[in-house]
Amino acid sequence: MAITTVDLAIVGAGPCGLAAAIAGNQQGLSTVAFDRGTLVSGLASYPVYMSFFSTAERLSIGDVPFVVATDKPTRRDALAYYRAVASKYEVMVRPFETVESIRRLGQDDARFGMDDDAELPTRLPRWQINSRKRSGETCATFAHAVVVATGYFGRPNRLGGVPGEMLPHVAYRYNEGHGGWNEPVVVVGGANSAVDVALDLYRAGARVTMVHFGAELDANVKPWVRPDIMARINEGAISARFSSRVVTIEHDHVVVRDLSGDNIIPATLVYTMTGYQPETALLEAAGVPIDVATGIPDHNAETMETPLAGLYIAGVIASGFDANKIFIENGRDHGKQIVADILAQTPSPDVL
Repeated sequence: MAITTVDLAIVGAGPCGLAAAIAGNQQGLSTVAFDRGTLVSGLASYPVYMSFFSTAERLSIGDVPFVVATDKPTRRDALAYYRAVASKYEVMVRPFETVESIRRLGQDDARFGMDDDAELPTRLPRWQINSRKRSGETCATFAHAVVVATGYFGRPNRLGGVPGEMLPHVAYRYNEGHGGWNEPVVVVGGANSAVDVALDLYRAGARVTMVHFGAELDANVKPWVRPDIMARINEGAISARFSSRVVTIEHDHVVVRDLSGDNIIPATLVYTMTGYQPETALLEAAGVPIDVATGIPDHNAETMETPLAGLYIAGVIASGFDANKIFIENGRDHGKQIVADILAQTPSPDVL
């Protein structure tokens, strides 16, 4: 088993996790960031031709300017930028390594299981992070503090047991529309993601039907996109079924129920753009209380520390079920708050 010791371990190498690692490095803390995917894997899985809602300045981290030639940066712009920032600060990122558990160390954990040759961090370890590489190798990392910054793409909102929702042509993530050319495609949802997907598929030559339980598109659809989608719906280029729900998915069609009854809609591809729930499993297993109503992990908003000393959260996971409350632009500062709290503490060298 590979063993590492650091001051600060970060679970999730998205923009907010990277910002926390950079904040630690700038203050002399040894850091490591894990991600079960690649660097900023959440952004990497965005639609290929997506543009951000925020301006480039609001997506910047580490005091490194994010300069683009357009008002809104694209996915490709963002990936290049975050690669450059991670390289500039020499952030130790361990991609494609899944954190399986976080465990609070106790007094009986003599030397925390570390090898005699292990390099000690500047602060005594209080947590053990168990992880697994894609090769299958298991690793143990001992850290004084841990930040969980796992983003918002861990658990998709399922359709609630709809028969066929696990068929291979049903997807909860969207990459690009080429595969939909000349195919009947159903897009489930009525918010920004569903609108972007429907428009991209339409432009790729797909025959698109949107299915949404609401009476109209969501109010928060981006103002520069709404006229486009409404024009396509009004002219019939994109079909829209409002006040409707998918009740069955078959290989070549879906059954949609509205006030008039059940209707069969041809579909060889189905994209369920119904949002996600925060991935809190690691926190729950470690003993952090999660508010049942809001989905927000218990934490101090000033320091981002949970009730368990040395265990912090950062980024959109702090917003619970309301993903529209925390974005990169306001979650990027969580790392500075966390590092400031770590530095403010003066742990005794012989106390865990």
